[in-house]
Formats: sequence, C-alpha cells, structure tokens
Amino acid sequence: MITLEARERRLVLDQLSSSEARLLALVDGLSPEQWNFRERPGRWSIAENIEHLIMFENFIMQSIRNALNGPAEPHKTPQAAQKEPLVLDLANGRSTKFNAREIVRPAGRWPDRAELVAELRKIRAQTVVFAEETQADLRNHFFPHIAFGDLDCYQWLAVLGQHGARHALQIEEIKADPAYPT
Repeated sequence: MITLEARERRLVLDQLSSSEARLLALVDGLSPEQWNFRERPGRWSIAENIEHLIMFENFIMQSIRNALNGPAEPHKTPQAAQKEPLVLDLANGRSTKFNAREIVRPAGRWPDRAELVAELRKIRAQTVVFAEETQADLRNHFFPHIAFGDLDCYQWLAVLGQHGARHALQIEEIKADPAYPT
C-alpha cells in the first residue's frame, strides 16, 4: 500500500486552502445583480459557478470513496504518472474548456446566497479533513477524467484544488466584463 508522501499531502492541502480563500474573497459582498450576472447566454453566473464547485466536489469525493472500495489497479500507475503535469497545471489557464457532466451542472439547488457559500465551505472542510487524515492507497486507485482518462485518487484531490482555482479565474472574467453591475 502506498500512502501519500508529506509533500503530496501538503501540495493538495495548500491548493485546497488557497483556492477556497480566493473564491470566498471573490464572492464576498456581492449584490444579487452581481451574483446572478451572466456575461452572455449560455455562460454561468457567479452563483452557478459556486453551485457547480459544490456539486463537482461532492461527486469527486464520492467517486474517490467508491474507487478506494474497489480493487487496487497498480498497472495503471505509469500512465497516470504521465498525466501529473496536466493535473497540476489545470488552473493556469482557461484556454482549454471542459463540458461539465450533467450531474454537476448548476440547477439552482441553493437559491439563498448565504446557504450556497456555507455549503461550499462545508464540502471543502470535509475534503480537507479527508486529505489531512487519509492513509488510503490513493496512488493505486483510479477513475476517469472526462478529458485526461484515468487519474489516481491523489490526482483527483489535486484536481479539486485546481478546479477551484480555475473557477476563480472564471469569476474574475465575469467581474471584468464591461457590463458587470457595479
């Protein structure tokens, strides 16, 4: 069994913490108009971005638990190792777009802004506790990413931090739109 190295755990925890702090700062004090503003039809509002982050993190954490309950697949480790740079660079640009799975798309599940932010904090706190405490064999259990193929469960924890940072960039794009309400 392979447990996380201290540097791996620290990297994931740092990414989870920094992306959460950045997201919370970006949504602090927004008016209802700002919260629900769309750059154009078909784009997500800030509220929808936050809802998506919650749904995605819930989905990924459940998928990690499911993968860990299954058999280890160490034969996949070499291919997953080659994907590490993709995973760790996910947030450094938004030129590559991904289509969210239906299950993690926003659907207005939390119409109250305070509840939505509280839910984001709650799921992130649960993820952080898991990342801090797990002794599971994350490197030998896998499930597929929609674009990258099989990633190991450690990489999925890194994806969660990167995903938050990526959506922080999207929120910054929304706020930079000339039509964004002041």
